[in-house]
Amino acid sequence: AVREVEEIGLLLPQVEESVLTVGKFHNMVKLVAFSPFRSAQSALENMNAVSEGVLHEDLRLMLDTALPPKRKKVVLGVGDAKMGAAVLEELGVQCQTGGVVAELMRGIRLHFPVLVRGLTAQSAAKAQLGLGHSYSRAKVKFNVHRVDNMIIQSISLLDQLDKDINTFSMRVREWYGYHFPELIKIIPDNSMYCRVAKFIGNRRELSEESLEGLEEIVMDSAKAQAILEASRSSMGMDISPLDLINIESFSRRVISLSEYRKGLQEYLRSKMSQVAPSLSALIGEVVGARLISHAGSLTNLAKYPASTVQILGAEKALFRALKTRGNTPKYGLIFHSTFIGRAAAKNKGRISRYLANKCTIASRIDCFSEVPTSVFGDKLREQVEERLAFYETGEPPRKNLEVMKEAVVEANEVVAEVKRRQEKKEKKRKKREKRRLEALAAAAEEAAENSVMETEVRG
Repeated sequence: AVREVEEIGLLLPQVEESVLTVGKFHNMVKLVAFSPFRSAQSALENMNAVSEGVLHEDLRLMLDTALPPKRKKVVLGVGDAKMGAAVLEELGVQCQTGGVVAELMRGIRLHFPVLVRGLTAQSAAKAQLGLGHSYSRAKVKFNVHRVDNMIIQSISLLDQLDKDINTFSMRVREWYGYHFPELIKIIPDNSMYCRVAKFIGNRRELSEESLEGLEEIVMDSAKAQAILEASRSSMGMDISPLDLINIESFSRRVISLSEYRKGLQEYLRSKMSQVAPSLSALIGEVVGARLISHAGSLTNLAKYPASTVQILGAEKALFRALKTRGNTPKYGLIFHSTFIGRAAAKNKGRISRYLANKCTIASRIDCFSEVPTSVFGDKLREQVEERLAFYETGEPPRKNLEVMKEAVVEANEVVAEVKRRQEKKEKKRKKREKRRLEALAAAAEEAAENSVMETEVRG
């Protein structure tokens, strides 16, 4: 309870110093009520409620008990504006935030061990640390299956692998090209070139017997025959066995990196289908993952307007255009989707704007729906296809309302099916658990009977 406070005078240095001294602070503030948490779990629940701006039952009970019956003239100081709004809505008590309240709370935190008897500064610090750890742990563990951090790391690693594999493959081409220069023109693909270089080794040892193995690698009998003929009349220099061993070893590393990249892409696809199925159905897993990575998280992407999503990834071009008063970019990362490439030059800006709009809708559905499905993404993709056809042929697309109504019906069916499967799994799990417990109980009972029989025999 605050006896008297002056808002303007509170900002003076002398008054700020008086908050730091216990005696002067006691003249302004006295303790009316204090309710400790029953347990660590109760403290965590209250903290989660405060962070979400919800009035917890414990806090409501304390305020009801501590506040006087006539509450019209009472003003409650609250540190968080959202909590103040919740208290006003639930209890009808006028709340004040900021300014004076912040200074008073600073003083209360500072002199808290003095205000509450039996509480030391050391024990208060330990309790705060423990609660802070519990709160952070709960936030990190929140919804493990929809964590988009894994997507951000995967797409970053995928881009890095693409650069590294390309650099290493060029090194293999240059290195092996001294021995067999004609192979570079026959095999343009980097990964396949490394496989072929590893398989051939010394070109002088290549014969008709190796043709079948070459065909398996290049998947083309004409190319395999061309490689064989080129090896017989090659202008390349001879190479020592030691050099060949090093080239083959390096080629093996590049091939393993390429195989790991394929596995990583499959992992990214499965993660995107769990976290953002609508977005991946609309523009593909890789472009969707790049959008999420650039935004920082799926939640951040969902908060962006469509105009920001449209030029996401083209920030340099945007600021350069604003600085030089030139034309602003029409698209950023979404340029890599197939739709913009298929559109005519005059329609690229229009389709990118439309696609960004649909990407924003898809990301919001993925972020805030309880059971994410790809139904909305498929419907949004159909809408973009219809818009492309409209630009080319003039055929009018369906109304957005009709498409969304269809999507809602289909999504409800899919969600119901998913929930049904989850219920079945839960029932099976409970049955297994019950059988396990029954088996343990039977084993314990049998052991008890055996021990009784042994005792009787001894007796």
